[in-house]
Amino acid sequence: MIEMSNLFDYTILTKIRLGRTIAVDFTQLNTSPMTQPKSLTLRQNFSWTFVGNIIYAASQWGMLVVLAKLGSPEMVGQFTLGLAVTAPIVLFANLQLRQIQTTDVDRRYQFGDYLGLRLVCTGLALLAIGIVAFTAGYRWETALTILVLGVAKSLESISDVFHGLFQYQERMDRIAISLMIKGPLSLLMLGIGIWLTGNVLGGTIGLAVIWAIVLICYDIPNGVAILRASVQTQVTPDRNRVLQPRFNATDLRSLVGLSLPLGLVMMLISLNANIPRYFIQHYLGERELGIFSALSYLMVAGNIVIGALGQSACPRLAKYYAAGNTKDFKNLVLKTLLIGALLGGLSILMAAIAGREILTLLYRPEYAAQGYLFILLMVSAGIGYIASFLGYAMTAAQYFRVQMPLSIVTTGVSAICCFWLVPIQGLIGAAIALIVSAVVQIGFSLVIIFHVFHKINKSQYSAE
Repeated sequence: MIEMSNLFDYTILTKIRLGRTIAVDFTQLNTSPMTQPKSLTLRQNFSWTFVGNIIYAASQWGMLVVLAKLGSPEMVGQFTLGLAVTAPIVLFANLQLRQIQTTDVDRRYQFGDYLGLRLVCTGLALLAIGIVAFTAGYRWETALTILVLGVAKSLESISDVFHGLFQYQERMDRIAISLMIKGPLSLLMLGIGIWLTGNVLGGTIGLAVIWAIVLICYDIPNGVAILRASVQTQVTPDRNRVLQPRFNATDLRSLVGLSLPLGLVMMLISLNANIPRYFIQHYLGERELGIFSALSYLMVAGNIVIGALGQSACPRLAKYYAAGNTKDFKNLVLKTLLIGALLGGLSILMAAIAGREILTLLYRPEYAAQGYLFILLMVSAGIGYIASFLGYAMTAAQYFRVQMPLSIVTTGVSAICCFWLVPIQGLIGAAIALIVSAVVQIGFSLVIIFHVFHKINKSQYSAE
């Protein structure tokens, strides 16, 4: 396979969404084609991402197993409630800058712009998490757990900017290694913290410490190496200041304007996934929330493949779309959708045949009694895999704003279904709500993707 870094000369012609052609001058991009870090092939990137995500996701799932084995469903519920509270806030503050980085093929913004904006937004997110934790009426231990998880998520958010840099250079191996270091160490520290203190708070403190170490000792040094390899060969005053965040008001306003819809979309997606947890905690309590969360977390096995392939394919899809390469863009999208459908079918089959045995082996008997719930959650997961790939395709084509109304609709459907079904049918009602919202998401996403196909075809014909 041809390396993408070998396809460029000092100027390249790139098609953009409006169907025009522009010349990109590398002298204006702070990079040189002769000094670009060598990219990996799509297969190599997928392999690295797949392995890294497997280890990281297995470690995260292992955290729930440790909580279930050493503690109780209530402890699992307390931990997952903390994640449910912090995730929407942090994802909104992230503004999906990583997706902007990886699809910014004409390099409108410097790395310092992304880093500066992420630092500002992360500080605001941590403040918001603290306010929610201590004003929502939670027990003091739960509030402190939420706050510490917020700190850990903030550190992870800063790492994400560096991962966006690695992904843009098509060096998913750097991200995979970071995850492979962070995952097992996080699991180890969580287990030690719970064993020493007997509560969730001690374990979450261990998570925050490990994530800080990985950021400082691995992500930042590798970001420095890649940035220095990307600058022009001649020595410039900025060569040794590649990590300095930029706070240029004009650039930051422009970047916020571009990324704000994506931030809102990710917040809504997170809310859509967590809305059942809010209703379960309110109507049924932390114990039932712990059981629901433990079962639903097994969906992560499929999300590993989806995330690995989606993250690896997104930069390539963006290049195909920008170049007006209709055939390759469509083919890659269809291949990812086929993988999503196949993986979803296998997940449902596994849950139907051996669901109770799997839950008994992994957790405790009280979890295995929810075999039918497990099947419904796998149905929701299978539909969600396809919806995720459609989302990657929309992002690659930089269809950012349209994703916000789509997410508003799906989140609203989820909330209405949970409000109606959870009080009546309990955990089964929450699973049905997830299925309904996923179906709605796929329906609207397909309409948008067909529009993308039509637009790229129209741009190609206009160029000819």
